Amino acid sequence: MRAKTLRRSLAWARRIPRLRPELRVAVLLAVATLAVYAQVVGHEFVNFDDPEYVSGNPYVRAGFTRAGLSWAFTTGHAGNWHPLTWLSHMLDCQLYGLRPGAHHLTNVLLHTANTLLLFALLRGMSGALWPSAAVASLFALHPLHVESVAWVAERKDVLSTLFWMLTLLAYWRYARQSSLRHYLLVLVLLALGLMAKPMLVTLPFVMLLLDVWPLGRQPLARSRSAPEGTNAPRVERSARRQDAPPRRDPRPSGLRLFLEKVPFLVLAVASSVVTFAVQLGGGAVEPVDTLPFKARVANALVSYAGYLRKMIHPAGLVIFYPQVPLPAWQVAGAGLALVAVSVLVIWLAPRQPWLMVGWLWYAVTLLPVIGLVQVGAQAMADRYTYVPLIGPFIMLAWSAAELGRRRPRWRAMAAAAIAIVLAGCAAATGLQVRYWRSSMTLFEHAVDVIPDNYVAQLQLGNALAEQGRLDDAIARYGAALRVKPDLAKAHGNLGAVLAQQGKLDRAVAHYAEALRLNPDLPETHNNLGAALAGQGRIEEAIAHYENALRLKPGYPDAHANLGLALAAQGKIDLAIAHYAEALRLNPDQPGARYNLDRALAARGTGAAGGPGLFR
Repeated sequence: MRAKTLRRSLAWARRIPRLRPELRVAVLLAVATLAVYAQVVGHEFVNFDDPEYVSGNPYVRAGFTRAGLSWAFTTGHAGNWHPLTWLSHMLDCQLYGLRPGAHHLTNVLLHTANTLLLFALLRGMSGALWPSAAVASLFALHPLHVESVAWVAERKDVLSTLFWMLTLLAYWRYARQSSLRHYLLVLVLLALGLMAKPMLVTLPFVMLLLDVWPLGRQPLARSRSAPEGTNAPRVERSARRQDAPPRRDPRPSGLRLFLEKVPFLVLAVASSVVTFAVQLGGGAVEPVDTLPFKARVANALVSYAGYLRKMIHPAGLVIFYPQVPLPAWQVAGAGLALVAVSVLVIWLAPRQPWLMVGWLWYAVTLLPVIGLVQVGAQAMADRYTYVPLIGPFIMLAWSAAELGRRRPRWRAMAAAAIAIVLAGCAAATGLQVRYWRSSMTLFEHAVDVIPDNYVAQLQLGNALAEQGRLDDAIARYGAALRVKPDLAKAHGNLGAVLAQQGKLDRAVAHYAEALRLNPDLPETHNNLGAALAGQGRIEEAIAHYENALRLKPGYPDAHANLGLALAAQGKIDLAIAHYAEALRLNPDQPGARYNLDRALAARGTGAAGGPGLFR
């Protein structure tokens, strides 16, 4: 079988030189992307967001069900409304169950498709083969994109970008041949993309940029010919009689170009409103009194510069970057650098429009996630660069091509430099992907890079607790709390480990502190209820189980524990209902089947429940 596969691969390799240049590039892009990310098929789910999205989500784990489909379109779970993302995860579970390698492979295939679509889009719009190939290669292989591809919970990134690319391809078709059918296709694809992730809210502005370059629908300056790499129609002056009427410019006016984007903008605004409402309701938006607006602006300026620095030197990449105090000189330097680049690209825009378009692509597409509306506690995140870095890649690739055009002797040098950069990116990406093998490798790396990374310490503690290394887990939770004493989840998880060690009094104290800091932790309510029940405080336990279910209605552990507490009070019918719901949500719920059978038997014999009757 291996020999047969090898022969087929060699046959494909022999065919590649006979393909058209575009197809050769596409094949090489696909092969390189799949090769660099192939190792993810052996990776596990990680304990950060993956349980919320897949491994611990009963609606997703069940695959396609009527209840799951209804939930996908109505829930704001995980602080977002993105039904297509939920459906994609459900499809994976329907096809593969909970085999993590298959879920990872779907992300890689989507990333590969995005790479090929990006190449097709730039090649088609500009007519330039090698700059388009360079941009697509950087997109495929840059280490900053590992987080979006190697993290199952970031399916929304690669899926929404698929619709981003399809929307722009449809828009390119509409720009070449305006018709209602083509226009509606753009509108539908944009709506679908927004249902995968609201990152597409900036896409109408990107369309306006592409109208300038490379489409040339609204050039920056009238000239005898369109800018290089532009598919705009040339408007030649022909000899005509002095009294002949002037020839109309076939390009649409700027007002018309804006008006045709209005329906897209309406969709984007609606998506933004829904997203903000869902995130605000889910407690994901940081209040201004926690993080002042001045600090947000400072962090945004530094992040704009920081992402570019990481693009050039992608070292020390981690899953979570904590907020840190920023010195005034750093904020001022970042702000001045951004202003200087903006002035430069605007000055060069009439001659080199790709510089302005690429720069504004970067600035505009980062705006929703730059932190002015702070969602989560991170200062920045590698995944936020998945689409925005296409802008700087365009600036670099087309500038290199222009340099080669003006200085033919430097063309080979520019090509060699790009090849070296791509080889370095592939090597760095392969190394970065390894860190995503498991929760342990991911968060050990994060702690090595940033020792005071309290989120990494917390999640590393969780990974150690899952392995039964309770003392090591306690040490990690302690490290997290030394950095951030008000970290509610660290108190709650520390309580859970102490409870496993039988130290219920200390566990109850940490649970209580966690809920004082954040009353909306369903797992901590459930764990505190179990600890109180273990101390014989059944009424208090029931109150916490009910709070857990109020915060997280589809929580099988809380249903099962509430059933135990109600059975202990002799409320057999209510206990049976909660056991049955726990089993409906999770057929493998530990002890629920046994306790349900015992409850049904007790109801049949009329026996009263008691603390020792059920386990």
